[in-house]
Amino acid sequence: MPSTRRGLLLGLSGLAAAAATLFTARARAARYYDGPVSDHFDGVFFRDPHGAPPKNFADLARWWASRGGEPWPDRAPSPHVDQPPARVDGDALRVVMVGHASVLVQTAGHNLLIDPVWSERASPVDFAGPKRVNDPGIPFEALPRIDTVLVSHGHYDHLDVDTLSRLVAAHRPRIVTPLGNDAAMAAHDPAIVAETYDWHDRVELAENLAVTLVPLRHWSARGLLDRNKALWAGFVLETPAGRIYHVSDSGYGDGFRFREARERYGPFRLAVLPIGAYEPRWFMRDQHMNPAEAVQALQDCGAELALAHHHGTFKLTDEAIDAPARDLGLACAAAEIPPERFRVLKPGEAWEL
Repeated sequence: MPSTRRGLLLGLSGLAAAAATLFTARARAARYYDGPVSDHFDGVFFRDPHGAPPKNFADLARWWASRGGEPWPDRAPSPHVDQPPARVDGDALRVVMVGHASVLVQTAGHNLLIDPVWSERASPVDFAGPKRVNDPGIPFEALPRIDTVLVSHGHYDHLDVDTLSRLVAAHRPRIVTPLGNDAAMAAHDPAIVAETYDWHDRVELAENLAVTLVPLRHWSARGLLDRNKALWAGFVLETPAGRIYHVSDSGYGDGFRFREARERYGPFRLAVLPIGAYEPRWFMRDQHMNPAEAVQALQDCGAELALAHHHGTFKLTDEAIDAPARDLGLACAAAEIPPERFRVLKPGEAWEL
């Protein structure tokens, strides 16, 4: 190769490397949230002082190299399709499993959606990534007027910007989310205007209805360079029907966060607890509970009743599609918890309390 051409190629590759380095440095320096330093925010990154950091890329590569896990069917349709009433008034409470982590809560004349995902994939792109095996349990067009949307954190199976755009266009709901998650929403669609709050902030939603954002043992990211630049949270809903403790994603750890919730915000009428996406344990333990740990979390938080979520729609990890419900039944039996106390609903099933 002539020396002039070789020098040109070397120069171009050097420029590309420099540009990539600059892009990476800028991406790492970019902030989703500017605010005071606290015990869980260092000025750029959030962390749980009682938690564990997310696994690194080497661990991720190790899992992907060895994974496969139990196969899922291409389709596992639910036999249920819900047609919610326009409103549920007073101290009645109606909860509908939409699918995976998406739940509709109706009480006090208020309609509230948690982590709404109507998209076909839990992914940054529409041609790859985990694809749903069943339809949302409520057709989008059948939704009642949505007053409030709660988004727990930035992972794609919880923060679905396409669905938020549809909800804003059709319903104009109030959107409440932890600090920093509004950046991803507004970048996708400036019409998505979210209110952001810190752990333990209490937000009044309507008369006799409020939500408090509470700590969980988890983390957040939308890409490779933004880990923990936005906060994650669970929700405690104060309603005329009683208090609802909604746990989006969380590892169990030593159970501190669940005992803390009980002591600080209980008693709870209902806990909404994740039971899926837990295998392999060496990788998932710090971020996702398995069913036995979900039962322990129920005992720790002291809720009268529990609803399982975060399973059966998107294949995110290695366990079989029916393993979470099966293992929950075994764990409840071992703890002498009757099945009617910790219920598993299919998409489209409603629970009226």
